[in-house]
Amino acid sequence: MADIKREIERKYESDDSGLPDLTGVAGVAAVIDKGVAHLDATYYDTADGRLAASSITLRRRTGGSDAGWHLKFPVAPGVRDEIRAPLSDAVPRTLTGLVRSRVRDAELVPVVRLRSERDVRDLTDAEGRLLAEVGVDAVHAERLDGSGGQAQWTEIEVELADGGDPEFLDQVDKRLRRAGVRPSGSASKLARALAETGPRPEKKHEGSAAAERAPVTAGDHVVAYLRAQRDAIVELDPAVRREADDSVHALRVATRRMRSALRSFRKVLDRSVTDPVGEELKWLAAELGVDRDREVVTERITTALEALPRPLVTGPVRNRLRAWTGPHSGGSHRRLIAVLDGQRYLELLDALDALIAEPPLRKAAAGAPRKVLAKAVRKDLARVSALVERAMELPPGHDRDVALHEARKRAKRTRYSAEAATAALGGPAAKLARSMKALQGLLGDHQDSVMTREALRELAAQAQAAGESSFTYGVLYGREELRAARAEEALPGLWARARAAADV
Repeated sequence: MADIKREIERKYESDDSGLPDLTGVAGVAAVIDKGVAHLDATYYDTADGRLAASSITLRRRTGGSDAGWHLKFPVAPGVRDEIRAPLSDAVPRTLTGLVRSRVRDAELVPVVRLRSERDVRDLTDAEGRLLAEVGVDAVHAERLDGSGGQAQWTEIEVELADGGDPEFLDQVDKRLRRAGVRPSGSASKLARALAETGPRPEKKHEGSAAAERAPVTAGDHVVAYLRAQRDAIVELDPAVRREADDSVHALRVATRRMRSALRSFRKVLDRSVTDPVGEELKWLAAELGVDRDREVVTERITTALEALPRPLVTGPVRNRLRAWTGPHSGGSHRRLIAVLDGQRYLELLDALDALIAEPPLRKAAAGAPRKVLAKAVRKDLARVSALVERAMELPPGHDRDVALHEARKRAKRTRYSAEAATAALGGPAAKLARSMKALQGLLGDHQDSVMTREALRELAAQAQAAGESSFTYGVLYGREELRAARAEEALPGLWARARAAADV
């Protein structure tokens, strides 16, 4: 079973002089010699270096206090999330799944072996608490691709103790710099080993050359936005597998943003190529959204129940709500992992790479961004306008609810197209995106109320059939009606402000 650790560290160049005296570092009461550890690590990657290209490391290490498999994802400079698994001969499935969005069907093979002698010091405070571990590593690197490349160097690694204050590393840094020690030019041992033992493989499958060029044309801007969403999908995949907070929602949003851009900028990209990709993105968003509506409604009713005065809660309301939720919740994570491990999803990722590497540009793609993108955004906004105004003309009831729901979906699409155009159009597009987000939020709350009232009617009917009181469901229904009415009352003013922001 894998476990996760947040690793915060800094690396420095070292020479034969070894480790400077660190007893003068603020907060350090003792520097404790922990002896020398002999570490032997084999790093795995694809033959074309897909993990290294994403600054991800996967290794099997023996020796030291944490022998086993280590998978590291970058979080920020000097900060990585390390996911550990017990020692085994083959790469554990718990880890191969976490790199699947990058590796796809390629094989993970040994690429570099690092053998290190680590001279370890613990920095502790006056109470004996560990502040950081400092290691002087004498490293020998060897390429495992048959080229015979080798390198060796010595470095100093300072790793913050679990739960420690990152500012403590600043104090250590000052002391080391005063002693003439300088930060390492490589972010990791693997990066240095790859650089010093031979050429790194070229990254061929993601259109990196285009990514390095600043957007100029309308097509450049659209492709840059699509690339950002593709990258988000790939990067969020491991978080979804680990059930990280909000990761499923974030991945779903990335798929929707990308699909929305493909639809909004049809004058820029050839629909015969993008429409099939859009359909697959729609499929993925639907898979990510299974049970989502019921989860939203359950959370909304639960929150409302907690706010009700006790005398207004009659009958086993909470038990019935749990029974209503139960059959549809749970097991969804296993189902979702099966989707992410499936061939259809991998083919979608490959299709996204191909779309970005060789975008099917139309004639308008070569045009000026301020003209082409603004026209697309204005077209989306006009459709929002028609839907909102039609909804406001309808009397309260089912037809208005449906119209407001359609307006919400179009407001979301307009928000995303404005976001995609912001780099080219500047403040006006950013302002429009914010106003569409506010409109989307208001109409989203209204739609949640519609769904919640439907659920409350269902729960009330079940309660009555079981001989239970339905009073509480009626109270909650009335409050939801009031909440929806207030949203409808606020709509004209919010829409007027949104229209005023629509100068693109």
